[in-house]
Amino acid sequence: MSKSLPPAVFVMGPTASGKTALAVHLAECFPLDIVSVDSALVYRGMDIGTAKPDTDTLARAPHRLLDIRDPTEAYSAAAFRDDALAAMAEITACGRVPLLAGGTMLYFRSLLNGLDDLPRADPALRAELEAAAAVRGWPALHTELARHDPATAARLAPNDAQRIGRALEIIRLTGRPMSAQLARAETRLPYDVLQLALVPGDRAVLHRRIAERFDLMLAAGLLDELRALRMRHALTPDLPAMRAVGYRQAWACLDGKIDKPTLREQGIAATRQLAKRQLTWLRSWPDAVNLDCLAPDLTTQAEARVHTHLNPA
Repeated sequence: MSKSLPPAVFVMGPTASGKTALAVHLAECFPLDIVSVDSALVYRGMDIGTAKPDTDTLARAPHRLLDIRDPTEAYSAAAFRDDALAAMAEITACGRVPLLAGGTMLYFRSLLNGLDDLPRADPALRAELEAAAAVRGWPALHTELARHDPATAARLAPNDAQRIGRALEIIRLTGRPMSAQLARAETRLPYDVLQLALVPGDRAVLHRRIAERFDLMLAAGLLDELRALRMRHALTPDLPAMRAVGYRQAWACLDGKIDKPTLREQGIAATRQLAKRQLTWLRSWPDAVNLDCLAPDLTTQAEARVHTHLNPA
C-alpha cells in the first residue's frame, strides 16, 4: 500500500453477486465504513425494486449515499463523485477506511479517474433526438451510437433513453465519442484502493439468483411500492429513477401494457442484461482482483486481501 495515500476498498460486481453481504461482513471485521455506489439506491422510497439493505442490515453496517434524492430528481456521475469524495474524506478523518460497494460501474470509473469536461445538455438537440426516437425507436438510435461509439453502446441497454440520448448528444456537439473523452480524464482518486471484483464462476448460477431475487421483489410488493410512489410524486416513465430495471417493467404493468407473468419475464431478462453489462465493464477493469462470488470461501479470500491491504508489510 502506498504510504502517501490513505487506503480505501472497492467491492464491485454484477447485480445479485452478493456485494452487500460481503461489504457488511467486511465492515464487521475491519474499521471500514460503507459508501453505496448505486444509481438507484440514492432514491427515497425505492426500496423493494432496488434490493436496498433492510433496517437490520443498516443497523449492523450503516451505508452512506442511500436515500439522498426524491425519485423526481436526477443524479449524475459528477454529483456522485462529489458526494463520494466528501463521504470518503469524512470517514478517513475519523481514522477509518472507506469501503465503496455497488454495481454502477460508471460511478466507480468517475471516482477513480474523474470526469472530462463534457458539454452541457443541449435542450434543442435532445428534443431532436427524442423526436427521432419516437419515430425510429431507441434501439435504432442505440445501433447508431454503436457505429460511432461502440465502447459506450456496449455498456448501454437498447432502450436506455437517457444515456443513449446523452451519448449521441455528446458526439453531435463535440464530434468525439463519449468513451474517448472519459478516457482522457486525469483527476486520479487520492486513495490507495484495493479493488475487489465479484465475478461468477458459473453464469447460470448468477442467472438463477437473479430470477429468485426478482420473484422475492414481486412477492414483497414491488407493484404496490411503485403505485404508492406514483401517488406521492409527479413521476413520468422517462425519469431516470423510473428507468431503473424492475421499475420500468412494473410501470408498464400498472399501465396495463403487460400482465404480471410478462412483468416477471421482462424484469428477469432486463436484470440479466444489466448483469451482462456490468461484467463487460469488469472484464477490462484495470487493477481489479477477481473473486468468484460463488466460491464457498469468498469471505475468507476477501478478508485476506483486505487484511493485507490495511496491514502492509
